[in-house]
Amino acid sequence: MLQRAAARTERGRFLRWLRNVHGWLGLWGAGLGLLFGVSGILLNHRHVMKLPLAQLEEREMVLSVADHALTTPQALSTWLQARLGFQRTPFKIEVLPVKDVLWNGLTVQQPSLWKIDFHGPQYSVTTEYFVGNQFVSVKRQDANAFAFINRLHKGVGMSVAWVLLVDTLGGALIMLTITGVLLWTEMRRSRLLLAALTGGSGVLAFGFTLMSL
Repeated sequence: MLQRAAARTERGRFLRWLRNVHGWLGLWGAGLGLLFGVSGILLNHRHVMKLPLAQLEEREMVLSVADHALTTPQALSTWLQARLGFQRTPFKIEVLPVKDVLWNGLTVQQPSLWKIDFHGPQYSVTTEYFVGNQFVSVKRQDANAFAFINRLHKGVGMSVAWVLLVDTLGGALIMLTITGVLLWTEMRRSRLLLAALTGGSGVLAFGFTLMSL
């Protein structure tokens, strides 16, 4: 009898601790969960419901490039970063090789193209430079409030700190699931077995679904 009473007491203490953990994890994930929930709904229904919410205002210009910036794509990216006043390093540097294109029935050789992109949560800047030119074309897109939220959801132009913060939300959701199941079972063997069987069946069904795609 004493052993059973001690076991119940120990289980009660563990369940109280589990409830506290569950509650604090829920509080931590509430703010980010709301942001990702709203932006997820907007993304999911933007085409079906034709929501004119996320909009990007485009602007274009042409910059004359200094000769010292034309030696390599990296040199050009450094020059553009300073010229355009960006604190962030380029998101992507792409070098397209020389290729032949058909133009008005003639085969014309197109020079190599350097594409350098800068991204932030509220803007996207795409630059293109054809080797041999003395100018680079710059296209900028500025996001409105809804587009900004969607870009946060997708992590476009975000720093490593934001990525790690979102990872904590994912970890919190995983732990909420585990602690929620354990709280439902109240650590009873029959319910633990049922939860294990249900979870295992769900994982197998998900795995078979992925394999059939």
